[in-house]
Amino acid sequence: MSDDPMDVDTLNKPNIPGPGAEQEVEFVSGDLDGVFQSSGESDDHVSGEGTLPTGASDFIDWYPKPSQSYGKGHTFFNLFNSDENSMYCAKNPYYPFSGQKDWEIVSWLLHSGLSMGKIDSFLSVDMIKGLPLSFSSAKELRGRAEMLPSDPCWMSQVLTTSHPTKSPVVLYWVYTTAQCLCRVYLEWMTGDDAWNMQSALPEGATLLGTILSSNKTNISTMMGDRIAHPLLVGLVNISMSTQLKTSSNSFVLTALLPIPKFIHKNKHIYIVDTLEAMMLATVGGKISPVTMAMFKQFGDPFHHEPRTKSTTLAQLAVVQMKVDPSNIKAFFREAQKFRLNSVFKPFWQDWMLAEPSHFFTPEFLHLIHREFYDHDMKWMIHAVGDTEIDFRFSVLQPITRFLSAGAAPSTMITAVQVLMEFWYLIQLPHIDDDDIERISGALAEFHANKHAITAGGFCRSTQNKVINNWYIPKLELMQSIVPSICNTGVTMQWTADTTEHCRHFDLAMSLMDSMARLKLQDELEDANIDFDVDDDHDLPVELIATIQCPGYSHSITNYFMIAKILQHKEVGTVPLPLCTFVVGRMAFHLTYAPSIRSISIDDAAIKFGHSDLWPAIAGFLHHKATHGQNHIHTIGGARRAGANASLPFQKIQIWFKLRLQDTEFHDSSIIRPAQTLNFIVNNESGYLWPADGLCGHTVGQLRLIMRPVGKSNMDWSWIDRFLIYVHCFDGTTSARDPATRLHLIRRVKRSNGMLVGDIIPLTQIKAPVNLIPRFRASADNHLTSQNSMEHASEFWLNIFWDKNMFFPLSM
Repeated sequence: MSDDPMDVDTLNKPNIPGPGAEQEVEFVSGDLDGVFQSSGESDDHVSGEGTLPTGASDFIDWYPKPSQSYGKGHTFFNLFNSDENSMYCAKNPYYPFSGQKDWEIVSWLLHSGLSMGKIDSFLSVDMIKGLPLSFSSAKELRGRAEMLPSDPCWMSQVLTTSHPTKSPVVLYWVYTTAQCLCRVYLEWMTGDDAWNMQSALPEGATLLGTILSSNKTNISTMMGDRIAHPLLVGLVNISMSTQLKTSSNSFVLTALLPIPKFIHKNKHIYIVDTLEAMMLATVGGKISPVTMAMFKQFGDPFHHEPRTKSTTLAQLAVVQMKVDPSNIKAFFREAQKFRLNSVFKPFWQDWMLAEPSHFFTPEFLHLIHREFYDHDMKWMIHAVGDTEIDFRFSVLQPITRFLSAGAAPSTMITAVQVLMEFWYLIQLPHIDDDDIERISGALAEFHANKHAITAGGFCRSTQNKVINNWYIPKLELMQSIVPSICNTGVTMQWTADTTEHCRHFDLAMSLMDSMARLKLQDELEDANIDFDVDDDHDLPVELIATIQCPGYSHSITNYFMIAKILQHKEVGTVPLPLCTFVVGRMAFHLTYAPSIRSISIDDAAIKFGHSDLWPAIAGFLHHKATHGQNHIHTIGGARRAGANASLPFQKIQIWFKLRLQDTEFHDSSIIRPAQTLNFIVNNESGYLWPADGLCGHTVGQLRLIMRPVGKSNMDWSWIDRFLIYVHCFDGTTSARDPATRLHLIRRVKRSNGMLVGDIIPLTQIKAPVNLIPRFRASADNHLTSQNSMEHASEFWLNIFWDKNMFFPLSM
């Protein structure tokens, strides 16, 4: 047999033996017109070139309802390809062994059942010593074997029994499947409305949904201030991910609807929050545009009867029977009896199968963001005090969301917290029955605790007068969100961000857009997230890959693409170790040149104030020698190695900056900007991020990034590994605080008062995370944004930092 490495491309093809020794089967992937080809004898229907002869369609009977493909999932082979050593496996599939013969001996030894002592005896035989093996001892063999990608992890669950057993009944399994059938809501076509409409159409007809979007817009500035309602149209069969990108031009401007100013004075009374929705629904007064609720019922904890098309048209018919619509004053007075706004010909009156309470969908900008600004934020300011809350923000690394736990009543904190959970949950790109229950439960819990807001006098008017009612239109509209999801799909697809920033209005909205860009730039400059846009000078020009990231005015460096390019470079053409690489769904990037090229461990301990750096490194090496190369290194606990333990190196290289880049929680194809912050760290084998949330993970504060500088002619299996020194936190496994629903974590200290620090491989970092110092009733006035993270000992694990962190941490 040859030692030549296999062609890696062949690993991706199925190896299925034919019925005979000389027969070879090749699978050709393609559409339904694809043809199976065979190098053996062909039958009467398939020619040697794999094409159908003339007249073949005369006797081919296609099945009317073929099976469907539901796309590709994340398989074990994806994990295999994301292994940190996959770049070496591309050239040598037997890596970390030299070749096929080397692997055959390794495989025999690993399956032989020999002890490590007997393997050492076998390797000490002179004949075996003469073989070109890649290892010389059982310990080295084990270290290399543990560099191989691991098998799928076993999982277990203790089963309860109705009768006592001698020992617990434990079920073990490897692969997971769908536990039960569950309704999933995605885009409009997955909702009940699309199904019901299609069912009502004649046989052979196909439903094609459209989206109409309009918002009052200034179409001229300093030239009469002309305003109009631009009407844009899009198609619902365009995927949501494409539709929400402004660059895709998925919406087309069809009309500019004028806004006339009538001579007759308008006496209509509208609720400002829902002005346009009420105009389109042809209702007026202080009522809901989508239900029959009156303003005094806006705070009710249940969904009121929907306002149907038939109800509104019937009311208009009664009004028109009594008064001629041309008599504006009389018609308006009569229409007011039914809470109508005197529009007697709604544009949707002849729309078949259409229901206004369904197609007036929730909109994020006005319903979510404005609600938070108009109500939630002001409740907290009144509860905590504007001076105190300003100071708390000033001592934090700037973020956008946190709760003032300890400074406000716990019941009020719970009400605001569950309302924020509600906002995050309804932004899921796909929602199933369990999510529906969580959304409904969060809203119900808000209503159960909202009394604390009015009881404390925190709900106030613009004149700072205490309000003791819940006549808030947005609260009533929240009750319509779950029904809207069931009828028309997830609410995320109905955001007005895309249409309000449509390119058709670049000229008309240039001033507004430039102001928004300046505001965004100011926010980015103040943010603690380090977007790597101008700091790629260490990368060769041919490696710099950028992508457009939604929501940001500049391109984002794509470290996933850079890592892929480096992975396929010829060995010897790029410096090793690779400073940009991918592990799972996380891309790591370090500068090619270390910040400190060489420093002794003792000098580094003094320079950075980590007096236990030497014993921490010794503990890491002892753990590696005991458990092997790929074992998860646990943070915290007693150290087995002493402070005076000898190390195989005395010098290290140090990096000051690490960039992590991850993907969206629900869509791994969407790459997010790189960040430098505190981190979620894998602390136990058998758990994956983000699927398992905090299970098997903990929080660590990165203090030092290093790489050992070995002595000449010294070889160790982890020479290309980067190591990090982290401080430990405790509390991620304990129950969450009942009021805030957040984990309260604490710095871990040893018996002598020193903070617990440990050395772990860089690749155990899984995600950035945001911590907020626990301020209690009032914040220490000695704190600043530079020292708050260092002097505080207790922190809240902020699940509201962003959506990508909320979903795994809220599991």
